[in-house]
Amino acid sequence: MSKRILRTGCDADTATLCLASHAEHCITVQSGQDMNGLLRKTAEEFGATILSQFVFAGTRHYAEFSAATENAGWPVVWLQGDACKDGDSYSMQAVAVSGVTPRPVKFAGRNIGFIYEDSTARYCRLYGIQPADLSASRTEQTLSVFQTAETALKENGFCFTDTVRTWIYLDRLLDWYADFNRVRTGFFEKTGVFNRMVPASTGIGAGNPFGAAIVMDVFAVQPRTDAVKIFTVDSPLQNPALDYKSSFSRAVELDFPTHRTLLVSGTASIDPQGKTVHQNDVEKQIRLTMDVVKALLVSRGMDWTDLFRGIAYFKDMADLPVYRCIAQELGIPRFPLAVSHADVCRDDLFFEIEVDAVRFC
Repeated sequence: MSKRILRTGCDADTATLCLASHAEHCITVQSGQDMNGLLRKTAEEFGATILSQFVFAGTRHYAEFSAATENAGWPVVWLQGDACKDGDSYSMQAVAVSGVTPRPVKFAGRNIGFIYEDSTARYCRLYGIQPADLSASRTEQTLSVFQTAETALKENGFCFTDTVRTWIYLDRLLDWYADFNRVRTGFFEKTGVFNRMVPASTGIGAGNPFGAAIVMDVFAVQPRTDAVKIFTVDSPLQNPALDYKSSFSRAVELDFPTHRTLLVSGTASIDPQGKTVHQNDVEKQIRLTMDVVKALLVSRGMDWTDLFRGIAYFKDMADLPVYRCIAQELGIPRFPLAVSHADVCRDDLFFEIEVDAVRFC
């Protein structure tokens, strides 16, 4: 595969296609109109298979989108922020691979992901995992989602402890985030996650069209050779999230013979003691958050130019221009960044960002 990373600007109303780093592609497409059509066209041009497509939009667009994609078998995860139940379409982001042939993962008669492999590892990406019973309590729905992920992984030769990254979308997150954390921690204890490696993660306030309390995506990696190293990375400017009973790692690094990938968890304006900083100042929150991300990158010999995928979550989309000004001032390149209107895990946090970076050997 050619070592090619293409980066262009990325704004609201942008279709973003990020191909998994081991396929050595990253593509961004911009449009204010048919975002979905352009995203799919770009994937076809690169001979890529989309593994998971995120749509960040309000519910009023869902019926039209569903009608256009009915029976197409597209792996779509539709998310609307808690604060924009009937808001606009903000962006789309898809993860895809080329040069390999992914195999669908089925659970209870439904496609929920793909497995693919190369000479160094096997990979499993599960998307849009929903609770078995939408009428159950929030905590029961949470346990159901984790159990579904565990079963689907086992049925395909993986263990849940192979998980390197999760994306967790909680409807009305601010009402029950502590309860969610207790269930996740209990599940990690039972499955031995704390004895292996706690995955990187994003937990954000985003609803869904189905009325589920929780929807989750999972990325698992199973090395074929000792040449592949996977390990957690501590944040130089923040304490471990485990210290305040939130079970995720600040970042996870995957070292392959040809490149290194750093998966940075959802990051916000939190100090080393785990307290929110700059409670009433959006600009300062964004600046501190980007300082934290930069410190993580630098600690692994990377910088802003190594970014190839990201999602920024805004409690108020009116703050997006503030981020753009800060990014320009800091010299952060316009890499494929999707934006979403969503609640962050604390009521006094206004901004969160997750990024992936890759550095070739």
